[in-house]
Amino acid sequence: MSHLLEIHDLEVKFALRTGDIIAIDGVDLTLDRGETLGLVGESGAGKSVTGFSIINLISKPGYISKGKILFNGDEISSYPDKKMREIRGNKISMIFQDPMMTLNPVFTIGTQMIETLLAHKNISKKEATKIALEKLKKVQIPSPGTRLNQYPHELSGGMRQRIIIAIALITDPQIIIADEPTTALDVTIQAEIMDLLQELCETDNMALILITHDLAVVSQVTEKIAVMYAGKIIESGLTHEVISNPKHPYTIGLINSIPGSTKPGEKLQQIPGMMPTLSEIPSGCAFNPRCTEKKEICETIIPEPKKTDSGSIVSCHMR
Repeated sequence: MSHLLEIHDLEVKFALRTGDIIAIDGVDLTLDRGETLGLVGESGAGKSVTGFSIINLISKPGYISKGKILFNGDEISSYPDKKMREIRGNKISMIFQDPMMTLNPVFTIGTQMIETLLAHKNISKKEATKIALEKLKKVQIPSPGTRLNQYPHELSGGMRQRIIIAIALITDPQIIIADEPTTALDVTIQAEIMDLLQELCETDNMALILITHDLAVVSQVTEKIAVMYAGKIIESGLTHEVISNPKHPYTIGLINSIPGSTKPGEKLQQIPGMMPTLSEIPSGCAFNPRCTEKKEICETIIPEPKKTDSGSIVSCHMR
């Protein structure tokens, strides 16, 4: 039985005047219907590029240089743009970081929702309006009829993010890719939005890929987790296994740097150094300049993924 989504040995490059640089290096992922997956890592790890690759939204000079992306058994990574539009925003939807960058400020919410439906479904404007109202109710927006006639700037940040989720849901997609969906929101609204996404996945049997730097959010929302560093997945497995028994020094560092992970009075731990730029990824294990456990082998040989006793997969010479 095939998975809903399969990514095999994905490689994404960016063509620069100085030569091509690798942004995503050999990523393997699977996702089943109704399953939730967290893609975690610092800025520059390759999380968003992986998400954009799935729906072929990588801007030039970026391109998929190797690997396959299968959706319902079909290889969509080789689809021409016209055919990809039948998938993108229809069967696979994306929620972007900033609602104000996604919503058009000169059109009402209703216009934007209805246009999305009419672009993908052969229905009347009246039917599209009815569906738009239903989706606004589903994301718990009060007075949905009024909201359809409002412009994005007339709504709060939390309300705009709910609108974005409603637009993502409007075509009843099988997968939602949520790219840092709560970054611009305060903590209380963040929790509401994550609860809403989780509830929608359960009730509609949708799959969710949650792209975030926040391990605390992932631990509460997702079933599976993939930790990314410098374009590679360095640790993956069931969320509760990876969080409770992390193997890779980077994953351990991320968990230890979460507020509340230390005892009262103790200093919050942090990972020394910074994520390397794509043009300066070190040889061997990319994490080795920041790793407290590194040995000589770490500086010269890239570690191969291996299965641990707990069932997770880790790429580390020391494990």
